[in-house]
Amino acid sequence: MRRWLLALCLCFATLAIAAPPPVSQPLGDARPLVFRDHAEEARFRALTEQLRCVMCQNQSLADSNALIAQDLRREVLGLMRAGKSDEQIKQFLVERYTDFVLYQPRVAPTTWLLWFGPLLLLAAGAFVVTSIVRKHGRGAPPTAPENESQEW
Repeated sequence: MRRWLLALCLCFATLAIAAPPPVSQPLGDARPLVFRDHAEEARFRALTEQLRCVMCQNQSLADSNALIAQDLRREVLGLMRAGKSDEQIKQFLVERYTDFVLYQPRVAPTTWLLWFGPLLLLAAGAFVVTSIVRKHGRGAPPTAPENESQEW
C-alpha cells in the first residue's frame, strides 16, 4: 500500500513540474478613449449602449470590461472617425458577430419568433384559461338552499 501511495505522489509531482504554467490573458490597450468633442462622446455612448458584448452576453458594449469589448469600443470609435454612420457600424458588427450583437435585433423572418413569440404564448394562455372557464361554467347552475327565507 505504501508503494502505491509513493507512486501516486511521484506521478502528481511529475505532472506538476511538467505542466506548462497557465497562460494569462494578454492585456489589451488600457488607455482610456479620448474623444474630440462632447458630440462625438455622446454619439459613441449612445451607440455602444445599443450593442451587446459578444463575450458577456448580458452587458452592453459600454458596460463590459472584457478585453474583446475594449477592442470593439476602439473599433467603433475608429469607424465613427472614418465617417461611418451608426447604421453602417451596426451592419459591420452584425456581419462579424450576427444579429446577437444588437440589443434590439431587427424584425426579420429569422427573428419573428423572438419578437412575436411572447404574444403567441400570451394568446395561447388566454385561450386555455377561457376554455377552462367555459368548460367549468357549463355545469349545473347553482341552486339556492331551500331553508333560506327571503326577508327584506
